[in-house]
Amino acid sequence: MEALEHFQQSRLVIEDFTSRTLAAIASDFGRLFYISSLKDANTGRYQHDGLTSLYSEDSVQEALTQCHQEIFSRILETPLHEQERDLQQCLLPSAESSWQAIEDWGRQRLFLQACPYGLPSYLSDLFASNLSALLAIIGSQRTRLALAS
Repeated sequence: MEALEHFQQSRLVIEDFTSRTLAAIASDFGRLFYISSLKDANTGRYQHDGLTSLYSEDSVQEALTQCHQEIFSRILETPLHEQERDLQQCLLPSAESSWQAIEDWGRQRLFLQACPYGLPSYLSDLFASNLSALLAIIGSQRTRLALAS
């Protein structure tokens, strides 16, 4: 019976988190970067005070891990041209004011921090390859636009 209660509570956390938090973020990359920002780099545990005040710590960890993996998988399953559009939507609000930071972030491959823990290396390699290519494409488009002005 305890396993069923734990499952139900994890489902409630997922519903709460997706409907209240993730739904307010317009892009999958934005959602991925947000949820990965909740993850402590040293422990791999997620920190979300609002959820842990309402639900058990184990349920929150399980639910956020599942959400993180789901968003990550959804991005990898999306065709690259759609990933490009989504990433541009995610970066657009800050791109002009912080393009140098975005380029540094790409060069240093800091985006790998957005990968869920426990991934097979080929999935993180695929993500890194895709994101490096997308940032290069977006950067070249930005350069072409600047030259045309």
